[in-house]
Amino acid sequence: MAPTLNPKEPTGNQSSWETLLPDFPKGPLCKYRKKASFNWKEMAMLLDGEDIIQLKNRIFSALESDPLFAHHPGEDLCREKYQELTFLRCKRLFEYDFLTQQEIIENPLKIFNMVICIGMYDWSPCLQYFLHCGVFAGTILSASKRFADFVKQVYSMEIFGCFALTELSHGTNTKGIRTTATFDRNSQEFIINTPDFEAAKFWVGNMGKHATHAVVYAQLYTPDGQCQGLHSFIVQIRDTKTLLPVPGVMVGDIGKKLGQNGLDNGFATFHNVRIPKENILNIAGDVTAEGKYSSSIKAVKERFSAALGSLSTGRILITALSTTNLKLALSIAIRFSAARRQFGPTDDEEIPVLEYQTQQWRLLPYLAAAYALDYFSKSLFENFVEFYAGLLTKQRSQRQADLGREIHALSAASKPLSSWTAQQAAQECREACGGHGYLAMNRLGEIRNDNDPNCTYEGDNNVLLQQTSSYLMSWMNCIRDKAPFESPFGTINVLQDYHHILGWKFRAISVEDCMDSSVPLAAYKWLVCYLLRESDLKLSKEKQSGRSDFEAKNNCQVYYCRSLAIAFIEQTVLQRYHAYTHDPNMPSTLQPVLKNLSALYGLWSLSKHLAVLYQGGYASGEQAGRFIQDAILELCYRLKDDAVALVDVFAPPDFILNSPIGKASGELYKNMWAEILQGSKALNRPSWWAEFCINKPVIGRLRSRL
Repeated sequence: MAPTLNPKEPTGNQSSWETLLPDFPKGPLCKYRKKASFNWKEMAMLLDGEDIIQLKNRIFSALESDPLFAHHPGEDLCREKYQELTFLRCKRLFEYDFLTQQEIIENPLKIFNMVICIGMYDWSPCLQYFLHCGVFAGTILSASKRFADFVKQVYSMEIFGCFALTELSHGTNTKGIRTTATFDRNSQEFIINTPDFEAAKFWVGNMGKHATHAVVYAQLYTPDGQCQGLHSFIVQIRDTKTLLPVPGVMVGDIGKKLGQNGLDNGFATFHNVRIPKENILNIAGDVTAEGKYSSSIKAVKERFSAALGSLSTGRILITALSTTNLKLALSIAIRFSAARRQFGPTDDEEIPVLEYQTQQWRLLPYLAAAYALDYFSKSLFENFVEFYAGLLTKQRSQRQADLGREIHALSAASKPLSSWTAQQAAQECREACGGHGYLAMNRLGEIRNDNDPNCTYEGDNNVLLQQTSSYLMSWMNCIRDKAPFESPFGTINVLQDYHHILGWKFRAISVEDCMDSSVPLAAYKWLVCYLLRESDLKLSKEKQSGRSDFEAKNNCQVYYCRSLAIAFIEQTVLQRYHAYTHDPNMPSTLQPVLKNLSALYGLWSLSKHLAVLYQGGYASGEQAGRFIQDAILELCYRLKDDAVALVDVFAPPDFILNSPIGKASGELYKNMWAEILQGSKALNRPSWWAEFCINKPVIGRLRSRL
């Protein structure tokens, strides 16, 4: 039963904190740092621990010292140069080899943190590295020991990999994938084919320029003409010595994107490409030499889930990537808000914009969300490690199956929650920094654009939520029959009290009552049960009116199943964070501010569901809504003086954050001015100066004479 990451005393003594976490430079932000109610170094030690902070420092220091990672203010790289630089940086990461296999085994959270540290610098080399070492290699590792030598080539970069699932005409609907793999009994080979251009593999990261091999998902056909469903295969797509396509493969780059343009997303088509029989990744099934299909997983639906099990890995990672983007945007916007002065009580006194209630209300709930989602993403990763260990050891127990279902349901909802939260926050942070937030040098536009695909890849957010709601709806028979049930991580155990919870009412009688996250948590438990009941009733009514299962389910999404999945994941995040922040072992010096963050996250998230709380009868009268709103504003006010210290805990060094208005000194204008003047052409006259000075327009020369 989660939560897993229990609070512990910050590791190391105070002198080691000072060594690992140096003081920030003096400047305009000192005022807020002195007002903080807690020691930011103690908080950093609590959240990460000495080992992880040492790892972060090692990675950040290496990148900052390496000329290959140097920033060049004012320089616009063309896409091809950016892709080249991204690949060189990815290659350099292999040379650094920040973590050994033993370190990863001893503490899997280290690989999680390594990916995030590199991503804070730039997501393009980070994702290129992770798609190769994590997604490509991870999928192969989970298949069979016979690929051990192949995996060695992956980690030595003798080959370079990609994960080829989506096609031009099919993305989220993976059952519709049309690439085929037909077994040839005579040659003991699979023949990979693309039936037409719409079935071309598309959007595949690393495929555009660099990948030599792909994990290709295709419909498996046995010699008897039977389709055995979606399976994955290792297919070589480029020569490892020339990077030219191998015979039968057409492969290329799909073009410029809205963001992450250092990463080469590509397409590929296959024409009678033959691969050895052994190249099937026998996760879901295999084919004998005689061409007979066999699988240890009898149910077709479960085989399909097993074949796509690696997608949960990607969704869990995206939950963390999005949370990281949220932290980056907030580091910039909150430091800016604490240093930027505008207006004031008198004409002679300007105050920091962070002192304004509107600015607090715009930013601080997202700060609370960053802390809650950060804790959740780490605990979800640890849940996944348990599940993945079972995969590697080929466990077929009922518990392993239940772990897989729960991980799938959680990751299918946590990805939408975190990516949407980060996307909305990035835009709010951009606007909260005014015109300066619109300058590319301050990085908020890059963060927003690089986060944008998190809402789409590894499954469209709105479609993924249907998978979570289906998981929740599947428990209704147990609930109706009052049969005992539970899930391995305990996330659906709240439904054990379904009938009792539906009778709950909003009990707070003052704003102060609402200042603890137990209040929104109770409301969320009711909300999940209520929306589950309403979704189940709606589905039954749709079916009773004669609609097909497909139509009935389609008509139950908006206001019902979609809302159910969102409420469930918000409740789960809050449940874990509430338990963590209220743990009696939490250091007393840190607990008050963490409890405030938990309460603010819970109330702010819940406030978006106020209409349903009233509609379902949980709340009545004007006071309930007003208490929640007033408590949100009061918590924002209480956290205002802690805000800078709270972002200091997770903000990376200035070099990594790479934002003049987000630098730790808070010297907004000096930092911006320095960056502007470093631009190589900032003071140059335009190369087209003669078009104004010499070649004056002949007014009306091109006007129609008709």
